[in-house]
Amino acid sequence: MPQIGGADGAGDWGAVDPAEPRNRRTRPSIVIESPAGQRLLVDTGPDLRLQLTGCSVPEVHAVIYTHAHADHIAGLDEIRILNRLLGGPMPTYATEDVFADLEKRFDYAFKPWNGSGFYRPVLSTHTIEAGQMVEILGLPVRLIGQDHGYITTLGLRVGGFAYCTDVVRLDETAHAALQGVEVLVVDCFTNGPPHPTHANLEQVLGWVEILRPKRTILTHMGPTMDYRSLLSELPEGVEPGFDGMVIEL
Repeated sequence: MPQIGGADGAGDWGAVDPAEPRNRRTRPSIVIESPAGQRLLVDTGPDLRLQLTGCSVPEVHAVIYTHAHADHIAGLDEIRILNRLLGGPMPTYATEDVFADLEKRFDYAFKPWNGSGFYRPVLSTHTIEAGQMVEILGLPVRLIGQDHGYITTLGLRVGGFAYCTDVVRLDETAHAALQGVEVLVVDCFTNGPPHPTHANLEQVLGWVEILRPKRTILTHMGPTMDYRSLLSELPEGVEPGFDGMVIEL
């Protein structure tokens, strides 16, 4: 938020208050930092450069993709700068289908590195799939299959923390994988009627009732989701997320 448009051309804010800075939202992405200080970047949306610099993230050590929609991959070219900081190809984790989509759009990122610098992004690929437990940067990452309406996305669980963006339904396997989670960051596009590809608030509160996390943070919020209104209306333990939010575990 805001979306392109508006009467004055400065943005269409929908039902959210433009005077509230936490309503200014970029595309969904997070960085998970390991106890050793290594950083796992989840998705590379088109706002990636501004997100990393705005949150003072100096470097990234691996990338994982939840799915291949443009709002989660269009910033892939910025990996070339992260390559320079890392000094080598970027360890990158995704499903076989996601890698196939990425290679169609960013074929040059999959070409071997000749060791002469990074004028383009260079990926070191690691194929993963839902249901696996994989170790990335010393972090145990459980991969959760999620229904996104027309495709399957990956949710991630690391210890007591889970990140479930771009999801409209969670099946029994996903619920089992999320049992005992303490902090849940979850897709909640609207507080209105059901959406075909994203969870609405009613669905999320239903999941919270079942999973009972200590803290639930809403992400991927659309133009009806005003930060202060939500803060005053949501039940205890549920809150809207905002850009730059830091979660200590």
